[in-house]
Amino acid sequence: MRDDEGPTIVIERERGGSVGSFLLGALMGAGLALLFAPQSGAETQEDIRTQARKLKAQAEARVRAVQEEMESRLEEARAGVQNRIDGVRSAVDSGRQAAREARADLEHRLDQSKTAYRAGVEAARGAPPRPPRAGDSPSELAEPGTEGA
Repeated sequence: MRDDEGPTIVIERERGGSVGSFLLGALMGAGLALLFAPQSGAETQEDIRTQARKLKAQAEARVRAVQEEMESRLEEARAGVQNRIDGVRSAVDSGRQAAREARADLEHRLDQSKTAYRAGVEAARGAPPRPPRAGDSPSELAEPGTEGA
């Protein structure tokens, strides 16, 4: 080392920044800002209170707006669900009515068939026996009124 150069300063760097160093720097900066602030401590505290009130009011307004939006969307969803429920009820009612009408029609046709069958049996009992034809089944060859006997 040479004597004519003066003192030597060695700076060591930490590898990878640490959170502690950052916080220390932030605290030092805040302290210096308060020392060199053009206002008194009481004025600075009042400014902080004023800003806190403004932020609180803004936060409350935002919360109200979000609540109103959520209530509006919830009401829309409820209305949509109610419309779907009403549609399903209407479809079920229509299906029930169609089933009632189909049943009534089927019962009417069944009554007509029974009436025609009875009329045919009565007519067959009073008519002379017909001669057998090719292709007649054994039940058709039996005498009228004795099919089930």
